[in-house]
Amino acid sequence: MFAASTTFQWRDALTFGALMGCGAVCIEATRRLGMPAGVSRDLLSAWWLPVALLLPPVYALFAPIVLQILLQIRVRATVLYRRVFSSAAIGLAGCTASVVFHQFVDDPAVLSRGSGPPILFAVAAAVLFSLLNIALIAIAAHLEDPDSTWREVLWDREKVLLDIVELCLGVSVSIGCGLNLGLLVLALPPVVLLQRSLLHAQLQAAARTDAKTGLLNAAAWQREADTEIVRARRTGDTLALLIIDIDHFKRVNDAHGHLVGDQVLVGVASMLRSQLRDYDVVGRFGGEEFVVLLPGADDDEARRVAERLRVRIGHMAVPVDDTLIKVTISVGVALMSVHGDDLIDLLTAADLALYRAKELGRDRVCIPAVQPPPRSLPDNPAP
Repeated sequence: MFAASTTFQWRDALTFGALMGCGAVCIEATRRLGMPAGVSRDLLSAWWLPVALLLPPVYALFAPIVLQILLQIRVRATVLYRRVFSSAAIGLAGCTASVVFHQFVDDPAVLSRGSGPPILFAVAAAVLFSLLNIALIAIAAHLEDPDSTWREVLWDREKVLLDIVELCLGVSVSIGCGLNLGLLVLALPPVVLLQRSLLHAQLQAAARTDAKTGLLNAAAWQREADTEIVRARRTGDTLALLIIDIDHFKRVNDAHGHLVGDQVLVGVASMLRSQLRDYDVVGRFGGEEFVVLLPGADDDEARRVAERLRVRIGHMAVPVDDTLIKVTISVGVALMSVHGDDLIDLLTAADLALYRAKELGRDRVCIPAVQPPPRSLPDNPAP
């Protein structure tokens, strides 16, 4: 419909080609860095937004297809449906923003004249593009992982800041492109640098997380736990450490296969995230073991949190084919200044408590017994 109602003009085709060329340069410039798995940010909206604002809506539908194909071929070949859905979400969002913008601004060239209303309409269209794209991606992500919260799949503070950066870049590139197509040469280097910085930060974050569960991996967890313990030692705050082990996890792998076992790990990790505070340090320690550091938690709170996790995970069921898999956990608890003052001591004490929980029949929370200090005998009276 849009193609039939659009009058082809060579200037539009040249602008579209130039913007797609800039996007291709960004992709090639960051190709060696790679791209983290899952939903990642790449600042390519700096080129999609000008297409939506400066050109007829039909171009906004095709722009993401071109760059997604290049990403698939040159950067990372992911499952095809992800690329298709990303192209569809970006194309629909861009096309909608383009239609709305052109309803209020007849000639996009007025953007380059610096008058207020067209720029405000461009900003509003860019916000609409961002909101629609986020909504479509969030719905897909939530359908893929129904246990995730909408806050996780929509945005947090960092994502909002990135959206603002993309919005500003897109509108700025649109204004420059309207002035002179050759100004894209000046816009390209800073966008490439920003994109490289963003991807580098995302890859660093990916290197800190466990690939299966999305929690901190053992090395990253130990670094953050050490930092929290030093802080607690300096301030005198309480702190607790939990070691969590999935009971009879080997039976799950043997009976249903390792892929099902991975689904159980993901389910347990998701439950841990949903039941813990944002500043609690949770990670996967290896195999079926998880570790949690609870800053500010005393004996009663640590027991209460551990028991809540045990009950919630015990009620959890992972659907597999025509059956539901249920697991239980055993938890060992250790307390700062009671069972040790450094990470090694706390891990050792929590591990002993976990071993005790397994000896007592599993599916329980244990805390190490603390030996009372020896009583000092009264001094003999002087003769």
